[in-house]
Amino acid sequence: MTIAAIRPDEWNVPLFLHVLGAMVLVGTLLLAGIVLFSRREGRSSARLGFRVFLLGVLPSYVVMRVGAQWVESEEGFGDEGPDWIGIGYTTADIGALLILICLVLTGIAARRSSRTEGAGGGTLVRIAGGVSYLLLAAYVVAVWAMTAKPGS
Repeated sequence: MTIAAIRPDEWNVPLFLHVLGAMVLVGTLLLAGIVLFSRREGRSSARLGFRVFLLGVLPSYVVMRVGAQWVESEEGFGDEGPDWIGIGYTTADIGALLILICLVLTGIAARRSSRTEGAGGGTLVRIAGGVSYLLLAAYVVAVWAMTAKPGS
C-alpha cells in the first residue's frame, strides 16, 4: 500500500488544471441544479440555468477534460491504464453528452419562456435539473475513483 505518491514537477500544471476544472464543474453543476429546481418559475430560472451551463459548466468541463488528457499523456500508461482512469473517462464522456443535452434543453426553455412572458419550458427546465443532479452523482463516483484508485 502506498501512502503518498510523489509526482515529477512537470505534472503539477496539468494535474492542477484537471483538479481545478473538476472542482468548478461540480460546483457549477450543483448551482445549475439548485437554479433549475428553484420555485421561481419562468424566464429567470430557465435563462439563469442556461447561462450557468453555457458560462460555467461547459468551460469547466473542457478544462477538466484537457487536464485529464494531459496528465494521462504525462504518466504514460499506454493502452491498458488502471481501472480508475477508465471510470474517469467513462463518466467524462457520458457527461459531455448530458451536458450538451442540458444546454440545449435550458436554451429551448429560455427561448420559450421569453416568448410567452415567463410561462413555458417548465418541464424542460426540470429535466435539465434532474440530469444535472444525475451528473453530480456520477462525478462523485469519479472523484472517489480518482482518490481511492481501485484496481491499481
